[in-house]
Amino acid sequence: MTEKRKDIAARLKELREIEGVSAETVAQALGVGPEEYAAYEAGQADIPASALHDAAHVLKADLTELLTGEAPRMKVFAVTRRGGGVTVERRKDYQYRNLAANFAGRKADVFEVTVPADAGESGAHANAHPGQEFDYVLEGRMLVRIHGNELTLEPGDCVYFDSTHGHAMQALDGKPARFLAMIV
Repeated sequence: MTEKRKDIAARLKELREIEGVSAETVAQALGVGPEEYAAYEAGQADIPASALHDAAHVLKADLTELLTGEAPRMKVFAVTRRGGGVTVERRKDYQYRNLAANFAGRKADVFEVTVPADAGESGAHANAHPGQEFDYVLEGRMLVRIHGNELTLEPGDCVYFDSTHGHAMQALDGKPARFLAMIV
């Protein structure tokens, strides 16, 4: 179990207890069973980035605070330099970097997401979360599955969708795919 996972799990539990929200309520909001949620809080299971996003919303916390233990402080602008941002490696299928983590009161979360070439069909595990999502492909080609539809996107292509519907990305051609994801 990685230290980062244990730290996030501890913050998740602490924030839930501070807000006085039951574990069952958070599990239901995340669309997982009580046992799976208990494993999240115990640091025994990877928490998908979409579940972290949803948990932060339910617990009235900022995603950055949940991930790092620090509240964002920038209120006028926030700059993230090349290679910077808060990394979120909650699942082997995707690697995330939150590019706007230091801006307080964000109305959207912006991630650089990499889908490894070797994620294969496992990268096709569907996620769903409240809100809407905009994805813009930077590198590689990827298959996007949204609510029973399959789309092949190439660099420069983008898709905007209702993210309450199941969606998944899979790298194609044996190469990783990298895209910007904005969750509103």
